[in-house]
Amino acid sequence: MTDPRFPNVRIHPTALIEEGVQIGEGSVIWDNVHIRRGTRIGKKCIVGEKTYIAYAVQIGNLVKLNAGVYICTAVTIEDGVMISAHTVFTNDKFPRAILPDFSDLMPSEPTDETLQTIVRRGVTIGANATIGPGIELGEFAMIGMGSVVTRSIPAYALAFGSPARVHGYVSACGYPLGNTDLLSVKEVVHCKRCGKGYRLINGILSPLPS
Repeated sequence: MTDPRFPNVRIHPTALIEEGVQIGEGSVIWDNVHIRRGTRIGKKCIVGEKTYIAYAVQIGNLVKLNAGVYICTAVTIEDGVMISAHTVFTNDKFPRAILPDFSDLMPSEPTDETLQTIVRRGVTIGANATIGPGIELGEFAMIGMGSVVTRSIPAYALAFGSPARVHGYVSACGYPLGNTDLLSVKEVVHCKRCGKGYRLINGILSPLPS
């Protein structure tokens, strides 16, 4: 089904898309998705069933969100990211339900304590992961399923656990390059699947020029 606001987007009739949302052509929005006002979704994205995307979230092109993903305000997702089922983002470091004097609920709108999170291009996040507030996931990083990410993860890193730690590195194609000890003694490593070369310097993996 299509929505007249988005003529080149497939939208399930049960999806709720608020005013002021932008969705790029070729994208698909599945059943019971809720997208809040001010959010921008790029071209050829997939938003899986029962996913919730809060106010003013920025999502690039060619992004895959599986079922039941929760993305809160202040999250930016760059191109080519995969976020697996039931991943949850958070944006408040000191959350409370009520004002200190118990006079009312805390407001839901962003405040000075709402922290920005950015997911760089090519990142993969495994199912049931929790992403803490105010962090950056470096490009092509891979987050293992069930991980609780409480700090920024560098590019091409393989991180998992609770809290998540860097245990190795992966190529842009997703193939493992080796653990941190192995790569620390090698000046250059090449991916066995795609052949791309990388160099590790001070814990930061960078691709070699093509």
